[in-house]
Amino acid sequence: MSEHVIIDLKGGVLRIEMRRPEKKNALTGPMYAAMADALERAAGEDAVRVVLIHGQPDVFTAGNDLGDFLNGPTDDPKRPVFRFLRNIAAAPKPLLAAVAGNAVGVGTTMLLHCDLVYAGEGARFQLPFVNLALCPEAASSYLLPRLAGHQRASELLLFGEPFNAARAYEIGLVNAIHADATLLDAALERARKLATLPAASLRETKRLLKQGHAALVQQTMQDEGEIFLRQLASPEAKEAFSAFLEKRKPDFSKFS
Repeated sequence: MSEHVIIDLKGGVLRIEMRRPEKKNALTGPMYAAMADALERAAGEDAVRVVLIHGQPDVFTAGNDLGDFLNGPTDDPKRPVFRFLRNIAAAPKPLLAAVAGNAVGVGTTMLLHCDLVYAGEGARFQLPFVNLALCPEAASSYLLPRLAGHQRASELLLFGEPFNAARAYEIGLVNAIHADATLLDAALERARKLATLPAASLRETKRLLKQGHAALVQQTMQDEGEIFLRQLASPEAKEAFSAFLEKRKPDFSKFS
């Protein structure tokens, strides 16, 4: 359990709220574990018909808490983050996200596994893996080109630059854009509507939509994870993280 992840079940909608606003909802191991547990609960509990993931009105998540991430074992594939990613990829029931503010790193890649994504007008997305001397994760190296096309996915993953809600809508990452103040209500309305529909039909429709590439998603996620862990221990990554923590520009010129 984590005090920074709030779980609420009402009217068939299980809400998973990341609530660590003082750290911009940066995700720790206990937070990943709590979200993974919630997804497992959703999969196995009949009372849960739909899942909605969200943060606060001004932030979705800043991605991994780097201090927590670097203090953990860098070579353990059983880390809570990987369990969360496996669970979100395999979630059998409709999964929605409401994205307000920044959605960095895993904050964006987790959306590729959601069935419906709604963004606030001020939402900002970023995939900064290369800038941190890492590789993409959560099967984003497969899912993002499939969604946006190779060239646009390359631009987002190779440069790692932020992009806004309009760009996210253009590439198909989000279904609709709402005013920041009404975003959560709009997403809840859609979740509640789904919760009134036949549960078995929703599950089977989702399964059919995803069955053609489910195995490839899992394989890509495994391949990315192995490379990610290897790169995490590299001199380039050490320089990137040191520069981030020291608030300076990294110098990769000495690495080939």
